[in-house]
Amino acid sequence: MDTHEHTDVARPVLEAPDIARVLTRIAHEIVERAKGADDVVLLGIPTRGVYLARRLAEKLESITGASIPVGSLDITMYRDDLRLKPARAIGRTEIPGDGVDGRLVVLVDDVLFSGRTIRAALDALGDIGRPRAVQLAVLVDRGHRELPIRADYVGKNLPTSLRETVKVQLAEEDGRDTVLLGGKSAS
Repeated sequence: MDTHEHTDVARPVLEAPDIARVLTRIAHEIVERAKGADDVVLLGIPTRGVYLARRLAEKLESITGASIPVGSLDITMYRDDLRLKPARAIGRTEIPGDGVDGRLVVLVDDVLFSGRTIRAALDALGDIGRPRAVQLAVLVDRGHRELPIRADYVGKNLPTSLRETVKVQLAEEDGRDTVLLGGKSAS
């Protein structure tokens, strides 16, 4: 029997209205904790984290009336598993014009799993500047941390087994907004 076959169908755990609602909630939580959003910079982790960061910026702007700087932070060369994984394309790092020094940087990613991506993001950020503080916003926290990293803002906590897969699809990249929970990983 082929072990790569999926016997379980992925089921949606978040649909487009849910994703919009949790992003609105996260935006309100950021404003509340930051006592406004005057010095907030959002940095999305490619690929889907960048789209989520842009959406969060729009929501923050509608709440505060202020323009929120958004950028992207590629972490490919900072990963600790580069030698274990096949090469992947380098993403883009785009830092807003005013930089990150002395600012509250909110890293934005789609799924928090082992914590290794965020560790790499912190390393990459350290080479760019010195923020006043760094926070983390994720759409889904699926557990199974391998490092002492936690998200400050979580769209949905989704306890999973290691055999399950979590796939985030966003309209900008995939043509639709959904989070799918699958029964088995393809490995």
